[in-house]
Amino acid sequence: MGNITLSVDKEVIKKVRRIALEKDTTLTALVRDYLNQMADSVDARQLQDANALRKNFRKLSRPMGKRDWMRDDLYE
Repeated sequence: MGNITLSVDKEVIKKVRRIALEKDTTLTALVRDYLNQMADSVDARQLQDANALRKNFRKLSRPMGKRDWMRDDLYE
């Protein structure tokens, strides 16, 4: 697990520590959970977008028929 260093206003730290105490956890655990949730939501969004793209591709694709031509034939 990696470490990060953050600069945060002292009043914000006090408030979040109080929240952490109320939730029976630590400030570090709250930050870790928040970052994990953010990463998971980005992964979920990318998967959702990829699935939507595949669905649209299947929906909009049309049969092109058999390819019985060569690229050079197009220039004649």
